Amino acid sequence: MQNDTICAIATAQGGAIGVIRISGPKAIEAASHIFVPQKGKPLRERKNYSLTFGKIFSDRGEIIDEVLVSVFRAPHSYTGEESVEISCHGSAYILQQIMTLLLAKGCRLAAPGEYTQRAFLNGKMDLSQAEAVADLIASSSAATHRLAMNQMRGGFSQELSILSDKLLHLTSLMELELDFSDHEELEFADRTELSQIAHEIERVISRLADSFSVGNAIKNGIPVAIIGETNAGKSTLLNALLNEEKAIVSDIHGTTRDVIEDTINLHGITFRFIDTAGIRQTSDVVENIGIERTFQKMTQADIVLWMIDSDSETDIEALKEEILPHLEDKNLIILFNKADKVNAERCESLSNAFGDVDAPKLFLSAKNRTGLEKLETLLVETTAIPEISQNDVIVTNIRHYEALVHALDSIHRVQNGLQMNLSGDFISQDLRECISHLAEIIGGAFDPNAVLDNIFRHFCIGK
Repeated sequence: MQNDTICAIATAQGGAIGVIRISGPKAIEAASHIFVPQKGKPLRERKNYSLTFGKIFSDRGEIIDEVLVSVFRAPHSYTGEESVEISCHGSAYILQQIMTLLLAKGCRLAAPGEYTQRAFLNGKMDLSQAEAVADLIASSSAATHRLAMNQMRGGFSQELSILSDKLLHLTSLMELELDFSDHEELEFADRTELSQIAHEIERVISRLADSFSVGNAIKNGIPVAIIGETNAGKSTLLNALLNEEKAIVSDIHGTTRDVIEDTINLHGITFRFIDTAGIRQTSDVVENIGIERTFQKMTQADIVLWMIDSDSETDIEALKEEILPHLEDKNLIILFNKADKVNAERCESLSNAFGDVDAPKLFLSAKNRTGLEKLETLLVETTAIPEISQNDVIVTNIRHYEALVHALDSIHRVQNGLQMNLSGDFISQDLRECISHLAEIIGGAFDPNAVLDNIFRHFCIGK
């Protein structure tokens, strides 16, 4: 299959320009059969990275379109193979006509992700970089773009490479200790030095694994649950934040019976808002299911917006007893909605009622959209997500996170083994497992010969 020449439309429909990508051993040859340059050499004689203007002709000699053709010769292309890109007008008819001609010349349709798969198989990128391509395409904020771009450029891979080199050095020391322990004239690093190296490795792996909580929030959006009693204005707030009528707004209690979710971008950070069913005592079976889901969403949310109807005679203490136990370790923001309907005395009374709750408090009117800017600022401040640059290595992929967790377990066993003065056989095995788990991230495997190579290269045993 990898010896096939593949083609695909690389641009979305509806644009002024369309691009068709061809990759494989016969990419340039296939394009040459349907493309005639305006002047100069035929396409197969063009230099690498050249751009040529000309026409695409059908088998009957009809002009399909005037196009620009880019030539990328192996291995200097995205896939590492012979590649051609045809830039034509974005007409669906033109694109399909060119694709039909290419298929008739021996190309086949590319499978989803096959270009990046070939780039990985041809050594143009490792597995973590290949996964970053999909993240880059799906990026919806400045932060997700920076993280994906850094990973695609090899930032994460470089960090793992440094880690692997340190692990390999540590493993080599252990192997030397095992293989040459009978030679008293040979000196090895003592266990104290080995422990220091292991501690440095453990610190880096821990940092990468711990970064997943931030990376996951940036990539998938920070979950924000909007909770409160019925008719407190939760759905109105969601609609105001999203600038669309996402949730049904009604004076009838219990209108929202299931969770409603959508995302917005604030200052480069994606927030995933969850409008929940209003909390109240009811005999309605369906509404009770929705209320149960409300409490479930509270546990899943990083931030909880608790909306209070300022104009309602709510039993505040009873409400606090019901809700606060579910909000431990949550970033809570208390919103007093419908503030435009109450006087200053009522506002002071509400503030005093929540004086014992350590959380930011804000008076607003979701219906009139007053106070929304302050709320958005408060949300950004509450996330405490650091400023992300393209050089920051932050883990966003669950597969990478799980591999790091396994690697962390292995290095912890190494540390314990060194502390307990265990045999080098056991410690060496745990080191190899740690290297293997890190290799999973970039799509490689642990090479036992790498240990021997490192020993002879750095220690010059036998000269």
